[in-house]
Amino acid sequence: MSTAVQHIVIVGGGTAGWLSACVLAARLPDKRITLVEAPDIPTIGVGEGTWPTMRETLATIGIPESEFLATCDAAFKQGSRFDGWRDGSAADSYLHPFSAPPAAEMRALASAWQTGGASGPFAAAITPQHAVCAAHLAPRQRSMPDYAGALNYGYHLDAGKFAALLMRHATQRLGVTRIAAQVGGVTCAANGDIAALVLQDGEQLPGDLFLDCSGQAGILIAGQCGADWVDRSDVSFNDRALAVQVPVEPGSPIAAQTIGTAHEAGWLWDIGLPARRGIGCVYASRFLSDERADEILRAYVAARVPGTDVAALTPRKLTFRTGHRDRFWIGNCLAVGLSAGFIEPLEASAIVLIELSLKALVENVPQTRAAMDIHAARFNEVFRYRWDRIVEFLKLHYVLSARTEPYWQAQRAAETIPARLAECLTLWRDQSPSAWDFPRVDEMFPAASQQYVLHGMGFPVPLSGEDPSPARLAEVAAKARALAAALPTARDYLDRLAAQSAAARIPA
Repeated sequence: MSTAVQHIVIVGGGTAGWLSACVLAARLPDKRITLVEAPDIPTIGVGEGTWPTMRETLATIGIPESEFLATCDAAFKQGSRFDGWRDGSAADSYLHPFSAPPAAEMRALASAWQTGGASGPFAAAITPQHAVCAAHLAPRQRSMPDYAGALNYGYHLDAGKFAALLMRHATQRLGVTRIAAQVGGVTCAANGDIAALVLQDGEQLPGDLFLDCSGQAGILIAGQCGADWVDRSDVSFNDRALAVQVPVEPGSPIAAQTIGTAHEAGWLWDIGLPARRGIGCVYASRFLSDERADEILRAYVAARVPGTDVAALTPRKLTFRTGHRDRFWIGNCLAVGLSAGFIEPLEASAIVLIELSLKALVENVPQTRAAMDIHAARFNEVFRYRWDRIVEFLKLHYVLSARTEPYWQAQRAAETIPARLAECLTLWRDQSPSAWDFPRVDEMFPAASQQYVLHGMGFPVPLSGEDPSPARLAEVAAKARALAAALPTARDYLDRLAAQSAAARIPA
């Protein structure tokens, strides 16, 4: 059981597999990394949005920001905007930005916003990012160093191009071995570990640690290691999506945030890239037929992207199970990406979970098999906590809605609300969300994120006993004006970069 962990084998490509390969090769240069992927399985590409964590990840693996942006037809993401979630009215819109509020007691800030005379939405009052997003501005100037910004930001990207960039980077720059083959089975060691993959041609590929990045199939973590599925569809109803890609006019504004628009039984995503917009209709099949979802999607495109031939659109239908594994690391097998689970694309939690999984692994990589079960138990405890918090935070977007359609009424039913979320909602009527509610290191959705959703949805503000002076809010407004004068539009930034990249013949 003291066998050294020297060879890490990844099963599956796509974003999960190739991001894993890059991070492991960059952070663990003493390990041998091999990735096996079937040559005929396309990238699902549902998640086209990242968190700001992706900047550190890309810097760590050694991809320049300009290369990433140009090669992946990428744009900046500064948060998520939610239209129609509260009551469906024309004025129903709020932003969950990536920049944190000012360094002040949140209850005092919320009180100042409500009673101190500040006009507009909560996010507009406490962060300049609201104004920057409204003006379609980039979060950085081109003269800044890679991955630096005036505001916090992540990215929108073409998932297929991103996976291809990661594959080239992993194999050509980081020394990862790629094997194009189907996995036909495994051989096991006496202790039940996976000893080797059996490829379709009969060849065996031994390894010490195996990462299952095979997607929803979970061919290793479920098929071989026996992880059970924890169904969360009792809380999170959505299980299908229709997705299309719509070209945009040259020179048209590029949205600075993901736009999520509520509809009668779900919501639509709208992600702006330099050359196209990715638009999708997310829905719950028990409340909406595929045909009605198609009608909703086409109507949205016709209204929001004038000139599009909606009759010519061929939406791609995606189905997904809502839930996660009961264990993510069993023996010498770790599930990363969709093989670990999926809870709809709201708030772009899929890619960041890949990043967090890899961070946990490389910072605690077992050097021998003897320590692996201890690492696995710790990993499973941390990530079960994270999946529970994801389920609760996504549910928060629904439970405060006043929409009257059956789907939205069902979302508010007490039996569909996790017990911990129900307790928090009771507490938050008296006190703002705080670190007492979210005490872990690397909380995915900290107190500030809860605040943006709560007050965006009209949740009552617990008033502070402190003087609700608007001075801090005035500072935010002044900074917003300064940034609006200094930052370029996202379109101008990315068009200039594309022209420069073409002249330098950066691969695209």
